[in-house]
Amino acid sequence: MQVIRIAAFSHNNQGGNPAGVVIGDEMPTGAEMLRTAKQIGYSETAYLAPKNDGWRIRYFAPEIEVPFCGHATIASGAVLGERYGENTYTLYLNQGEISVTAARSATGVFSASLQSPETWSAAAPHGYVAQLIDHFNFSITDLNPEYPASFAFAGAKHLIVALSDHRTLSTMSYAFEPVEELMRREDLTTINLIWVESGRTIYSRNPFPPGGVYEDPATGAAAAALAGYLRDIRWPGERRFEIFQGQDMGIPSRLMVRFTDQKGGRVQVSGETRIILETDD
Repeated sequence: MQVIRIAAFSHNNQGGNPAGVVIGDEMPTGAEMLRTAKQIGYSETAYLAPKNDGWRIRYFAPEIEVPFCGHATIASGAVLGERYGENTYTLYLNQGEISVTAARSATGVFSASLQSPETWSAAAPHGYVAQLIDHFNFSITDLNPEYPASFAFAGAKHLIVALSDHRTLSTMSYAFEPVEELMRREDLTTINLIWVESGRTIYSRNPFPPGGVYEDPATGAAAAALAGYLRDIRWPGERRFEIFQGQDMGIPSRLMVRFTDQKGGRVQVSGETRIILETDD
């Protein structure tokens, strides 16, 4: 099968999270999709096939299928835009549906905006968070009490953990296997570690061990879940903000997020894309 390689949420035509995109007349089997995703080695590969007035889409990490992936959706939007023109495309998930809008910039680069699944958040048990943090190179005392650790959902479940300073975030490390085991216990996709610089700028790092990935450089699903969480805690910041992720990995990424005050409402996540050449892989 032909795999198109696109980096989503790139910044100034650099960085971004690589995703594979496969578009075919029919959806491959689950075993075929998982095998190809493992061969590609990106955090996710998206598979699309025509359905009704839109596209059926599934997402596979090297180790598991995930219910929703933001950066692979943005990458898919860019591929659909290149093939079929600037438009809004309906995408059918395993559960529910979303949309992605593709637009070409004046320089010819495609950007895309997704409308996430509906959101929810709930406080995470203190004991669970403490047990998880024990496997990181920081402690509970490094967390920002203004942002209580919480589970957050926008098509996939994440844990939001806010740190008090940027340095702690930038030096993040953790023990892979114990964290993976604890995350699987709560069916978490990533841990979204954040530092809030201001009401319009947030820095983030996303461990993703359940998918066989130490860290994700740009995570659109986690960004949408974060926005839903910020809405639920009545964040005084802007309803339109940006997330910088991947800098500490040498893969600078920028995600633009927009949400409304509607409880549980969908979140818009946007970003630029760049084609990955064979020499970049």
